[in-house]
Formats: sequence, structure tokens, C-alpha cells
Amino acid sequence: MKIAVSACLLGENCKYNGGNNYSAKCKSLLREHEVIAVCPEVMGGLPTPRVPAEIVNGIVTTKDGRIVDKEFRTGAELALGNVIDHGVELCILQSRSPSCGVKEIYDGTFQGHKIPGQGVFAKMLLAAGIKVIDVEDL
Repeated sequence: MKIAVSACLLGENCKYNGGNNYSAKCKSLLREHEVIAVCPEVMGGLPTPRVPAEIVNGIVTTKDGRIVDKEFRTGAELALGNVIDHGVELCILQSRSPSCGVKEIYDGTFQGHKIPGQGVFAKMLLAAGIKVIDVEDL
């Protein structure tokens, strides 16, 4: 099976703070599958590290007030194209991310409060009929 995975879960240092969200459980599950690593934020041209961003009133905005919605959406579209081109059947995504959050995201106040919802990339995948799983549900 072809599975796309948030690159940070595979140990790539593409997280906003320059680190990653390596998941041994995810890596173990993927041993028998073809894996496509994706980071929509990097694909959209954002640097690593970068100022944290959240979805504020439907627009991806950094903690210091800069609108990065275009970069997030461009990266999500590129990542979606990559997923479709590779015939990916399943995507395993990082929790709560403004790109990859599947079940919940931060509420846009930068206070650590969570709300039900999806990140930009997760929402595009779901609209395209591609199955997504939050890494915490593995």
C-alpha cells in the first residue's frame, strides 16, 4: 500500500521549531508499505524554523500576526498533487497542525486551546476522498 506521512513523523526536522515529531509506532507500521513523505508547509516555501502559525478566522496567521495562508494553501495543493500522482491510498498526519490536523486544531489564540477541525492539507485530502488518520489514532 502507498501511504503518505507527515514528514515530521518520519524524523524530518521540518516542524515550525526546527525539530520533528518522530513516531516509532508510525515508522514501525510503515515497514511493509511504500511511503511518501510530505510537509505542506515546507512545500509552500516556508522556512524551518518558522514562527508558529494557527488558523485565525479561517486564515493561517503566525503568532506575530503575519498572514501565511497563501503559503499553507500552496503547499497543501502541491502535497495533494503529490499524493494523487503517487496513487496514495492513506495519509497519516500530525495531530493539531494547521496543515495536517485531522480531528482538531488550535483555536487561533496561540494559548494552546484546541477545537474540532482540520488543517488546510487534511481538509483538502478529505475533500478529495483520500483517507486520513491522525497519528495519535494508530
